[in-house]
Amino acid sequence: MSESVRGPDVVGFAPLVRPGARVLFLGNAPSVLSLQRQQYYGNPRNAFWPIMAQLCGFDAAAPYEQRAAALMAAGYAVWDVLVFCRRPGSLDSSVERDSMVANDFAAFYASHPTIERVFFTGGAAEANYRRLVSVTADVTYTRLPSTSPAHTVAFETKLAAWRTAVLG
Repeated sequence: MSESVRGPDVVGFAPLVRPGARVLFLGNAPSVLSLQRQQYYGNPRNAFWPIMAQLCGFDAAAPYEQRAAALMAAGYAVWDVLVFCRRPGSLDSSVERDSMVANDFAAFYASHPTIERVFFTGGAAEANYRRLVSVTADVTYTRLPSTSPAHTVAFETKLAAWRTAVLG
């Protein structure tokens, strides 16, 4: 593939995490809007923040820093499977397979030994984690319905599935 037809580089964010986190939400890679805003789930049509606001009791319209702090205070962490990839646009299906580089999960789990559960926030995150990450951690893995606006399931359906999986 020539350089001129490759997608632009996508470089992921540092994890949102505090010591004592018990749950890790894993996306695949930040969207174009997330990269522009330097925020996890930065597309205002993405259901992640509205769902987590319902589950944790914070204001979904609060500034990003407040939402992130509330999420971490509740024992949750957020990260992406990929630290680097090339992708035109935001669709996970457009990520160039040979460009994917996974984050350092061995170091993450060593630094955050209290993580008990990992929730994949979509199918691409789960597939790429299972394909690229060879770390065995003593955690439970669950795939949740994607919060992406491209996943055209009703918000109420996504919320109900997340509530059942995350809160039990």
